[in-house]
Amino acid sequence: MPYEAKQEASVGNWDWQIFLQDTGGDQTYLNWLLSAWGWTVSVSLLGLVVALVLGSIVGVLRTLPDSRGWSRFGNAWVELFRNIPLLVQIFLWYHVVPALIRPMRDVPPFILVVLALGFFTSARIAEQLRAGLQALPKGQRYAGMALGFTTPQYYRYVLLPMAYRIILPPLTSESMNIVKNSAVAFAVSIAELTQYAMQASEETAQPIEIYLAVTVLYVITALVINRVMVYIENKTRVPGFIAAAGGGH
Repeated sequence: MPYEAKQEASVGNWDWQIFLQDTGGDQTYLNWLLSAWGWTVSVSLLGLVVALVLGSIVGVLRTLPDSRGWSRFGNAWVELFRNIPLLVQIFLWYHVVPALIRPMRDVPPFILVVLALGFFTSARIAEQLRAGLQALPKGQRYAGMALGFTTPQYYRYVLLPMAYRIILPPLTSESMNIVKNSAVAFAVSIAELTQYAMQASEETAQPIEIYLAVTVLYVITALVINRVMVYIENKTRVPGFIAAAGGGH
């Protein structure tokens, strides 16, 4: 029976036991689904770590006093990585970077996808951190300087702890977005959820069951991240701080 005819026949005739069937590779579709979920979570979390580290560095560089060179570098970073579509960046990392940089030819596609996702998200986090730092009252910087702190010290002990508190809500959204953005990894054959959905639905001709299961796993992952971030936000909240914050930096 042609694939289209199988799809039409499957509508209204759901078969959830499809997940118990063997794929022909010594595993069931359920095992394959859970493995794909693991790849999605791995890509998302590692990409988020890369994004947080790079985004924090670039965000600080953009607000350093009397450092036009670093500020321009940070601005260029943000404009470069946030204005190129993520799918294009995935292909650049997968096809172009290994061709231009010989040592990158031996890097696994999984790492290349993590870097692409991390660099793309880092530009967005850098912009959020810049806004958070600039929302702090000028007095906080001067207070750090009055205590004899160096620039790295007053950023570390005074400015950044408060700026991160300000940007936690948008950072929560960004952390959830990275799970959705990880779906583009299918373009370079990473066995994550979206690729699983495309291949498994074609093999089984049961796309409704497959896509519903994949959707549920995406939602569960995003909700877990959301709850973790809300917990962190509640634990680190300083009552009345955000309402009182204002002025330039």
